[in-house]
Amino acid sequence: MSITANIDRITRVPDAYRMPVVPAPKSVKIELSPRCNLRCAFCSLRTRETQPGVEDDMDFSLFRRITTEMREAGVEEIGAFYLGESFSNPELLVKAVRWCKHDLQFPYVFLTTNGTLASPDVVEEVMRAGLDSLKWSVNAADEAQYAAIMGVKGSLFWRSLANLRDAWRIRQAGELPTRLYASSIRYNDEQDRCMDIMLKHFVLPYVDEHYWLPAYSMALRAEEMRERHGWNVTVGNMGRYDPALGTGNRAGQDVCWAAFTEGHVRADGHLSACCFGSTDRFDVGDLTRESFLDAWNGAAMQHIRGLHLRVSEEGPEVLRGSMCEVCLPEKADAVQGQEG
Repeated sequence: MSITANIDRITRVPDAYRMPVVPAPKSVKIELSPRCNLRCAFCSLRTRETQPGVEDDMDFSLFRRITTEMREAGVEEIGAFYLGESFSNPELLVKAVRWCKHDLQFPYVFLTTNGTLASPDVVEEVMRAGLDSLKWSVNAADEAQYAAIMGVKGSLFWRSLANLRDAWRIRQAGELPTRLYASSIRYNDEQDRCMDIMLKHFVLPYVDEHYWLPAYSMALRAEEMRERHGWNVTVGNMGRYDPALGTGNRAGQDVCWAAFTEGHVRADGHLSACCFGSTDRFDVGDLTRESFLDAWNGAAMQHIRGLHLRVSEEGPEVLRGSMCEVCLPEKADAVQGQEG
């Protein structure tokens, strides 16, 4: 299955999941480290008042316990990341992948990275540990844009691309099964043309598949995004970009899959109802105190699902006053792309 086909499978909410109490999610992303060496303009990590340190990385014993619960409950996929950069703690990352693949035998373990810390030696370790999918986020066309959007020195642009090339060579030389992917955010048509040239030379030769994402963000940061960069972003997570639709392929879906088919766990062990849950704003459970399934179908999560299930008949206003009101389109005045 291609990465885009798998993403579509996870983000589609079937009838069996359209209820307040649902089966275990198909996929769960777990934040091994809340730290990141970039300060990307579009990332929800920027909503954190203080940046975490190494002491805030997930305790491996907690990781083992909750992934065991997830496997027993029927979770099929583990993302060894959520919002932070997992290569910030390479030792923990390798242990986590090996545990999920060899000890628990999850069918699919995947990882997304900004690539700057994905050095060849660590990449080879995670590949040999059993990682099924490794995806690069490639969201700038050159050094200057990288510095402006990612908030760090532009030379890291080239480091990330060099690490991708090395990952491909390691995979090919070792005949390792890890699939390599890349995704990019669509800001506007002019940016797309610049990106196309860069992707053709530095990315596409080294990945099995590349796909586009809408320029999305939580509505609570939409005004900041417009003021700083001139972007008008789509609110929420609209899925991957669909050229035929001109927006995310999950645009207009009445329920958010983050509350139904995909779990999200921060490094501190809190279960979030949101794929952008970098703070406790969207917390619905504490896995240091309760089991995964108890939190997944707890009162807070059932309440959120109940609201989403009412949207198709009552409209999005039913979310007003809840944690999910930040993604109401009328609050963000959101359109796809960038004007000017």
